[in-house]
Amino acid sequence: MNTKLTENTEPIEDRSALLENSLIEEYLKEKGYSHEDLKKLPADLVEKLMKGASQYASLKMEEVKARAHLIKELHDDASALEK
Repeated sequence: MNTKLTENTEPIEDRSALLENSLIEEYLKEKGYSHEDLKKLPADLVEKLMKGASQYASLKMEEVKARAHLIKELHDDASALEK
């Protein structure tokens, strides 16, 4: 199987990555920082902030995933009742 990339093909955006980046930005903003500020901070503080941001984003993404799963289950259950 040969796979060729075409010149005019736009890369597909990873929606999970976009959400994760937004959540990291949200966390940093709550702490009074931005990604740009991280360049000026000591490495140990940057590491601490990014660990916290990563954990925050992971938890929020799991929450979103759980809610989506619940909504799908409710929708499926409601569809079964309509038959």
